[in-house]
Amino acid sequence: MRPTGIVVNISVPDSEEARDFYTDFLGLGEVLMDHGWVARLATPDGRAQVQLVTRDASSAEDSHISVEVDGVEEAYADAQRRGLEIVHPLTTEEWGVRRFFVRAPDGTIVNVVGHAD
Repeated sequence: MRPTGIVVNISVPDSEEARDFYTDFLGLGEVLMDHGWVARLATPDGRAQVQLVTRDASSAEDSHISVEVDGVEEAYADAQRRGLEIVHPLTTEEWGVRRFFVRAPDGTIVNVVGHAD
């Protein structure tokens, strides 16, 4: 497994209000993805990104960061071998990703995600 991208997930009660702040004030005006419950915003060059999350669509818990990897199945097997707490099982989501959530030792919930083939 190799990480190919990391984005912070910010829990927000009101996505429209949050979007206004992050786009107008911070300049994250490019909408890379918007599923209603989660939106990824970026600078025009894509170097700075955040995800605004009101509530995860398929997990009982929200994640704090998303780590895109080039081998999500391998990452899942490795997490299990290490005895890490799996918060959301390996799932192919209807929006085209394969992902699972794992709890880091500090309590951070990490969304480990790859694109479904």
